[in-house]
Amino acid sequence: MTTNPKPNKTLKVKKESGENAPVLSDDELVSMSVRELNQHLRGLSKEDVVRLKQRRRTLKNRGYAASCRIKRVTQKEELEKQRVELQQEVDKLARENSSMKLELDALRSKYEALQTFARTVTRGPIAPAKVATTSVITIVKSADISSASMPFSAPS
Repeated sequence: MTTNPKPNKTLKVKKESGENAPVLSDDELVSMSVRELNQHLRGLSKEDVVRLKQRRRTLKNRGYAASCRIKRVTQKEELEKQRVELQQEVDKLARENSSMKLELDALRSKYEALQTFARTVTRGPIAPAKVATTSVITIVKSADISSASMPFSAPS
């Protein structure tokens, strides 16, 4: 094997049956800059230059494709994780909504029961129009005074 005059970062050239074949690893070929590659390609035949540049392009495209696959898989995993979290949140909100509907129904039935009770009280023996203002004040005052000693009773 022979080498070009530059000792560091030189392109090794294999001599086999009168053919120049440069020896560069795939990693070296992909990682070197275009300027470095062009320096190494000086003195090679046009066929070798075209072949090496095509090999570099192929390797770079493989790298891009691999990184795109990794990115796509990672993004898919992230979206799946986000979908699961959102589904859990939707389920939680649906449960809260159901419990609030039950609570609303219970409050509505209590309200209707109170309205029914209020209607029966107003239709009872004492109609609101018949109660005098002084009687109400007397009821309140007598209830305050006698509430500690005896139960609430209507004045006579």
